[in-house]
Amino acid sequence: MRSQNPPVPNYVALLRGINVGAHNRVAMSELREVVCSLAHTDVATYIQSGNVVFTSAETDTAAIASALERAIAASLGVRPAVVVLSRDELAQVVADNPYPEETNPKYLHAAFTREPIGPDVLAAIADAQRRAAGKGSRDEATAVGRILFLRTPDGIGRSELAAQLARASGPLAATGSATMRNWATVTKLLAMCQA
Repeated sequence: MRSQNPPVPNYVALLRGINVGAHNRVAMSELREVVCSLAHTDVATYIQSGNVVFTSAETDTAAIASALERAIAASLGVRPAVVVLSRDELAQVVADNPYPEETNPKYLHAAFTREPIGPDVLAAIADAQRRAAGKGSRDEATAVGRILFLRTPDGIGRSELAAQLARASGPLAATGSATMRNWATVTKLLAMCQA
């Protein structure tokens, strides 16, 4: 008799802007309940910043993200942007890392967006990188599809480039959905999907 392997999560949802300071507080147990309410299964969260892995029969990641945004707003009273990636898409993000020489996962981040990063945003990112370099920054940014990789060898907290990108008028805000994770979180979420 053949044993069946338990299903593994095939999607990751990344919420933007929850549990930052005193704003948009969301308990992970409540978030898991909302995700389950949409008929998703194998739901697990990772840390408090809005990372959810789950299994779904739905295949349209944009539709999943929109449904999650609506359900979270209705149930929890907060309106975070949600980016959803399939397990294979997340594995591709890890494979596409343009900075494999960076061994400290705190110095490497990925900003996830719902749509590919367009030419206007790419130009604004390049401009921000030039301005930051003019102030002595060693930071680097590379866009691949709908992911912006950011390497901050002096730390994200001291990163002039990260500050420029994250401003309300900055290039990442222009995407409307960008949410950033450090590389330790990215690889942990992939490991959770492959467990």
